[in-house]
Amino acid sequence: MDGLPNGKASSKPIEVAFPLPRAPQTNIHLQLHNNGPNILLFLTTSTGESATSAPMGSFVYAMPNRASPSDTLSTPLFTHSGTLDFTTRLAKVLARKLKKPVYVGNSISFSSAGMGGTVEEEMEGFRRVVEVVVRLLDEEKGKENVS
Repeated sequence: MDGLPNGKASSKPIEVAFPLPRAPQTNIHLQLHNNGPNILLFLTTSTGESATSAPMGSFVYAMPNRASPSDTLSTPLFTHSGTLDFTTRLAKVLARKLKKPVYVGNSISFSSAGMGGTVEEEMEGFRRVVEVVVRLLDEEKGKENVS
């Protein structure tokens, strides 16, 4: 299938890794699928010395609320108590910013951050993920407009 009726879909996912703020030895791995009418995002972390994978985290669906744009709607589809709040907040912010439904799967661990995953470290990671996702989608949109 080349595309979807409501917009163009990426033929393959965008995959990037970038350092966790305040923890350069830990990378956030991001896999982004732009399916046209919706976005699918998977996140996890890895450290250079660890070969183990993170357990599956939470999976949340969020969509913009057309009647009240500041009140984004969301529902957890799979929950893991350690990642649910972060995943829900991230899905809601992305749905509001991108103005389309978003699915977010998240198993990021902040335990290797400089101070062990404080609220400040988590917020820095949150902001960084939002910046990277929005930039990647803007770059993808720019490439489509050139074609």
